[in-house]
Amino acid sequence: MSDNILEIKDLRVAFHLEEGEIRVVHDVSLSIPRGRIVALVGESGSGKSVTGLSILRLIQQPGEMTGGEILFNGQDGRTIDIARLSDKDDRLYTIRGNRISMIFQEPMTALSPVHTIGNQLCEVLLLHRKIGKKEARKKAIKMLGRVGFPAPERSIRQYPFELSGGMRQRVVIAMAMLAEPELLIADEPTTALDVTIQAQILALMKKLQREEGNSVLLITHDLGWWLRSPMMWPSCISVVSLRKDLCAISCSRLCIPIRRGCSNPCLDYTLKMNAFLQ
Repeated sequence: MSDNILEIKDLRVAFHLEEGEIRVVHDVSLSIPRGRIVALVGESGSGKSVTGLSILRLIQQPGEMTGGEILFNGQDGRTIDIARLSDKDDRLYTIRGNRISMIFQEPMTALSPVHTIGNQLCEVLLLHRKIGKKEARKKAIKMLGRVGFPAPERSIRQYPFELSGGMRQRVVIAMAMLAEPELLIADEPTTALDVTIQAQILALMKKLQREEGNSVLLITHDLGWWLRSPMMWPSCISVVSLRKDLCAISCSRLCIPIRRGCSNPCLDYTLKMNAFLQ
C-alpha cells in the first residue's frame, strides 16, 4: 500500500471561453500522505479551488480537465485514477462524499435553504451506508454534538438560515465527516467567518483529524495563521504555493516544507511573498 493516499501528477485544467482557452491549472503535482495535513496556499484566482474540485471531478463547463493523473490509493489497497473515470462510473459515485469529502468555503450556498439540517445530514448516510432513517438520525445527532452543537437534538430540526455563520460551517464539517472519509478537502473553510470563529473552526478540524486519523488537504490563501500558530498544526508537512500566472512555484512542480519555505525562502516568488508577510 502506498504511503500517499492521493497523488496528483501534472494536472492541467483549462476554461474554454470566447476569448480562447485559459489555463487555470498548469502541471500541478502534489502528494498527500496518509494521516497527515497538507496545506495548499495561494493567491485569490491562482487555481487552488479548481485543483480541489478536480479531485472530485466537479469541474463544470466551460472548464475541462485537459491532462494529468489523480491517483487515489484507498485503504482497500486499490489505486484509482480519478482523472480517467467517466462521469457515469459507479466508482466515482462511491468516492464522492464517501471516501473523499469536501468542505466548501461558503456554507450558506453549500446547504439547501428548504431542507432541515437533519435531512441534509441523514442524506449522506442514506446514500453511502446501508442503514435506516432512525440509525442515520442517531449518527447525525451524535456528529452535531462532536462539532460543538450544545443541543444537537433541537438543532437537527432547524434550517440553515436559523443558524449563525460559524454554526452553519460546523454543519458542513459534520456533513463532510459523517461518512468517515479517508481524505477530507477543506476549501477555504474559514474565509466567511469572523477571526475568533476562524480559530474555533480550525481547532475543531484539527481535533477531528486527530480522532479520525484521516488525511486533509487544507486550501487557503491565508498563510498568516500558519506562521502565527505553527504548533496548532504539527502534522502539516508541506505547502504547495500557487502562483497567479502559471499556477505554482517552478511551474507547479515543487512542494516545500512549510517551515523551510517561510524561514529560508530561495525562489523569487517565495521571497516576494515573504516580504508581504513581514
